[in-house]
Amino acid sequence: MDAPALRIGQVAEATGLPVKTVRFYCDEGLIGIVSRSPGGYRLFDPSVVGELGLIRTLRTLEVPLPELKRILDVRRAGHCNCGALKSNIQGRICSIEQRLTELAAMKAELGQLLSAWEECGGLKTA
Repeated sequence: MDAPALRIGQVAEATGLPVKTVRFYCDEGLIGIVSRSPGGYRLFDPSVVGELGLIRTLRTLEVPLPELKRILDVRRAGHCNCGALKSNIQGRICSIEQRLTELAAMKAELGQLLSAWEECGGLKTA
């Protein structure tokens, strides 16, 4: 027996996402509805809960929506997309490393500015 379709509020509760976010992902084509209730409410297959978990994880990695949609489409077609996920994670690590380098350079520059200011008679704070 198939599990009954879930209303948007039930999906939101199961995933911990706001209803507005679930609706957004639906409107963007990342998740789909199976039908509508007689009252017009969106009804979702229970498998959407797992997909939203993956979406949440990939959005945390700042995967852009078009790339996220491509990953989901490949996954739904039954193909392994480990390479795409690995590539996205590696790209994110490189981006973080570059940002850390930039922040370290900025910190050093600010430290030099502060030292120069203190040397010319500025007040040293505790």
